[in-house]
Amino acid sequence: MQHILDAIMTDGTSTEDFAGLDLPESYRAVTVHKDEVDMFEGISTREKDPRKSLHVDDVPLPELGPGEAFVAVMASAINYNTVWTSIFEPVSTFGFLERYGRLSDLTKRHDLPYHVVGSDLSGVVLEVGPGVTKWKPGDRVVAHCLSVELESPDGHDDTMLDNEQRIWGFETNFGGLAEIAMVKANQLMPKPEHLTWEEAASPAWSTAPPTASWCRRTAGR
Repeated sequence: MQHILDAIMTDGTSTEDFAGLDLPESYRAVTVHKDEVDMFEGISTREKDPRKSLHVDDVPLPELGPGEAFVAVMASAINYNTVWTSIFEPVSTFGFLERYGRLSDLTKRHDLPYHVVGSDLSGVVLEVGPGVTKWKPGDRVVAHCLSVELESPDGHDDTMLDNEQRIWGFETNFGGLAEIAMVKANQLMPKPEHLTWEEAASPAWSTAPPTASWCRRTAGR
């Protein structure tokens, strides 16, 4: 990862330079483990300690799919749903990953025995998948947390109405508390140049309450 950081910190690194960087086969990430979902059983919410459930692991770099991007994470943030994930409350996030994995061959990548957490980031695009034209390697970006499929017409006018909307890093895998994150390219926005990496990774929507549709879907699971 050091060669990637060096490229980011060097003035004048071109798109071609970023595109030519060798990406690692694995990267460090903050994870929770599927075989530990019952570790806090019988313990009150106040007593559940995320230091016992969160791990820093080396995880394989996933396959990049159409409409997706790898981003080198310069800063991330602690979202309310990251706290939920860490204490497996109100439900374990692995149920979300299992259901998402059944959607298609492509989404099977998300159903793993570990979950890379984090729903916020600022960073630099490293690689884009087929069909991505707006973003290129070297672009400085922030990512919002709404992941949508947009195959149903319901979400064409308002993505919040998409039947397959999910919260990236909570209901999907490969989140932002990691050296590299995988996002849908339509989650990306230009990083405001007047903000530091840390400031850009802590936007206002991170503290917004859960959407009504998310609450309804969660209540029915």
